[in-house]
Amino acid sequence: MPAENNTPDLRLVLGGANSGKSRVAEQLIAATGRPQRYIATAQAWDDEMRAKIAKHRRQRGLGWTTVEAPLDLTEVLAAAKPEEIVLLDCVTLWLSNLMMAERNIQTACAELCTGLTHAPCPVIVVSNEVGQGITPDNAMARAFVKHQGDLNQELARLAQEVIFVTVGIAQTLKGRL
Repeated sequence: MPAENNTPDLRLVLGGANSGKSRVAEQLIAATGRPQRYIATAQAWDDEMRAKIAKHRRQRGLGWTTVEAPLDLTEVLAAAKPEEIVLLDCVTLWLSNLMMAERNIQTACAELCTGLTHAPCPVIVVSNEVGQGITPDNAMARAFVKHQGDLNQELARLAQEVIFVTVGIAQTLKGRL
């Protein structure tokens, strides 16, 4: 669907852990003036994650419709309204959830990408860049890095804009900021 106000249909915001990528994505969404929908993939398994989720909620403030979707994103994306803008935060935690649930990663990622290309409104996807560190020493971590790298590359191919965030500073890799 063509986006209103020159808002790209799909944007990817990448960065390292705690780089400020969620804040940058939230600012991009606020600038559109559209009703805001937040798709949360995090699961509160421990006190640290509960605190992080609470911090993100406070940071976003009021005015967001929040949908928790730790595994199945396609239907949640399809349920968004055309006048809204969606923040999907984040596909890195979603991928972790899939691996823990022993889901088929390739199938789930393909379904996500199809869902994003058919979303009824613009979507901003947040993801971690995991390929800049050392190669992990265990098979599960190496598999995660491989899956995340493959997914990030496909999301970047599909997105009209790709933004990389380092120390809270957004850099445009593709498209305009």
